[in-house]
Amino acid sequence: MDQETSQFNDDGVEQLPLHRFTEKAYLDYSMYVILDRALPYIGDGLKPVQRRIVYAMSELGLSAASKHKKSARTVGDVLGKFHPHGDSACYEAMVLMAQDFSYRYPLVDGQGNWGSPDDPKSFAAMRYTEARLTPYAQVLLSELGQGTVEWVANFDGTLKEPAMLPARLPNVLLNGATGIAVGMATDIPPHNLREIASACIRLIEQPKAGLSELCEHVPGPDFPTDAEIITPRGELRKVYENGSGSLRMRARWHKDQGAIVITALPYQVSGARILEQIAAQMQARKLPWVEDLRDESDHENPTRLVIVPRSNRVDVERMMLHLFATTDLERSYRVNLNMIGLDGRPQVKDLRTILAEWLEFRFATVRRRLQFRLDKVLERLHLLEGLMVAFLNLDEVIRIIRSDDEPKPVLMQRFDLSEVQADYILDTKLRHLARLEEMKIRAEQDALSKERDDLQKTLGSKQRMKTLVRKELAADADKYGDERRSPIIERAAAEAMDEAELAPSEPVTVVLSDKGWVRAAKGHEINPADLSYKAGDGFRQAVRLRSNQQAVFLDSVGRSYSLAAHTLPSARGQGEPLTGRFNPPAGQTFVATLGGDPEQWWLLASDAGYGFRVQAGELLANKKAGKAVLSLPKGARVLRPSAIRAADSDRLVAVTSAGRMLVIPANDLPELTRGKGNKIIGIPAKAVAERSEFVVDVLAVPEGGKVRLNSGKRYLILRAADLNAYEGERGRRGNKLPRGFQKVDSIEPAD
Repeated sequence: MDQETSQFNDDGVEQLPLHRFTEKAYLDYSMYVILDRALPYIGDGLKPVQRRIVYAMSELGLSAASKHKKSARTVGDVLGKFHPHGDSACYEAMVLMAQDFSYRYPLVDGQGNWGSPDDPKSFAAMRYTEARLTPYAQVLLSELGQGTVEWVANFDGTLKEPAMLPARLPNVLLNGATGIAVGMATDIPPHNLREIASACIRLIEQPKAGLSELCEHVPGPDFPTDAEIITPRGELRKVYENGSGSLRMRARWHKDQGAIVITALPYQVSGARILEQIAAQMQARKLPWVEDLRDESDHENPTRLVIVPRSNRVDVERMMLHLFATTDLERSYRVNLNMIGLDGRPQVKDLRTILAEWLEFRFATVRRRLQFRLDKVLERLHLLEGLMVAFLNLDEVIRIIRSDDEPKPVLMQRFDLSEVQADYILDTKLRHLARLEEMKIRAEQDALSKERDDLQKTLGSKQRMKTLVRKELAADADKYGDERRSPIIERAAAEAMDEAELAPSEPVTVVLSDKGWVRAAKGHEINPADLSYKAGDGFRQAVRLRSNQQAVFLDSVGRSYSLAAHTLPSARGQGEPLTGRFNPPAGQTFVATLGGDPEQWWLLASDAGYGFRVQAGELLANKKAGKAVLSLPKGARVLRPSAIRAADSDRLVAVTSAGRMLVIPANDLPELTRGKGNKIIGIPAKAVAERSEFVVDVLAVPEGGKVRLNSGKRYLILRAADLNAYEGERGRRGNKLPRGFQKVDSIEPAD
């Protein structure tokens, strides 16, 4: 058998290669989903299920002036007559058209629970709700019975349904649409009726008007919410030019007695979801500026979310920008103007193409409506013409009817009547043969003749057609239009604050132990040495910071690591090992800590006598492996960093294990971000390598400051004048300390 063609077997069953069958089946399915389910038609802006719901409701007599009927009745008619699919999907489509927070111009007027902005899916079952059409639905239905659209058989061929509805306005833009087909999707935002109608009128009057002129009438979408569209107008114009893009919406808020009141949320954003997102940040201690959060929404104020700042010193504008960046208070929406055009093909269209193509549909609809009416008028005039002949020859007509067995052919021959006219005369009731009826017929003939002339003139004149369509658009805009709901206001971009800005600024003391365990104690008054430590461990160093600052740690090979101070464990316990947070080189330990403002200057030095000045911000390292900062000569070790308050006036005091001390100006050292630095005090490299001599400590001392030298249980305090005796050039050996302090354990500032 040929593998590429079908064949019929002996039983008459067609046989196809599997790959051809699956390819054809999937293509058929794809086209069905695209054309018959997911994408709207440009003419009436509806998908098939929506069109069938609206038509079925009109057939049930559920106009805006009628009483509501059970939704189950409508869904039953739609499924049984036109749409053989699931009842839940059909009902959900009906619910969507009834939600004034989902549809800009709802088509269904619901009674009962039809969902809420917080939970659009919370609508009651269709057996509980009732519905009828809204007045706006007449935009789609008012011309339906006037020969304006094609009628097609329903799924079982027993009924006829409209292939599309004769929309008087471009509903595809007014209510928008969303849908996912096979290989394509659509996201058409809703627009303002008056603006779209105005743009259509502009295009009728100026067929060559470009996109820029149309954007004067349509500045952007108009959602069924009062939230702001913050996308710049230039970007919105690009969306309309390309038929795709995105836009952003932001909640509206104001201050009321110190609190922040949110009065409008972006399209399809739930107030409950917003409260959850803000509360989650509060629980994670990522929003310390907020003290309270509550929902005061009610019937009079559908959206009223209240955020209470912790104090009146809170920068409310900055905090709101953070919330816009981290919650759904600001949201991005995709725009993809993909729809089925008049040629029956799906295509992404720009704004001008959509309006021009819809106007082509509208002109064709109006022309069909006028031609349908003209045919009816001509038919009626033809009948009235025959009836007048009967009135003028009434006695003769009666005689023929009474005397002839087949009066119709006789009447047709005697008075030159058509078959239709003869039938109409024979069907006329006797009571209509009164003299008064003749005057009514003549008046009707005159009115119909005038209407015929007007219709023929309109159909024969492009200008008259334009005038008629323009007037109808303007009338519908006045009748159904409203003011814009979503203001277009260009705003600064939202920016999430980093963790340091969000953390409360409280004094903390970061304590590092000999074994590399860390913790943070509240306040600066504690004595770190008095804290409890694990057996075999003890106090190494502490640094005073604010809780919203970064703590920096140095390991034994001169690499730096950083952590937010507020993330460190409390000093009520014994802390946690830094090796759990970082990955230092194997066998290395943490030996020092520092921190403060990023601009704070620190002295980094090795006990080989080399060092440099560096700002705290240069030592921050987000990586677990840290970053190399201080290069160590052979045998050298990292010294405790010392804070430099003023490089122009601070002095550096360096003491060696051989009992020598040198004092130099702090600005004699270079400003580096990494490296070995310059020589502070002279020590032979061989002595450092053999550990026979090394620098005990280097301390930055402010102008007028005192230094305490510790040697065993003895100590010596050197005042500023005493330090002058040890001043010398950078890199020198320094002077000998007094007897008894030839071996110094440590140096520290003296109070």
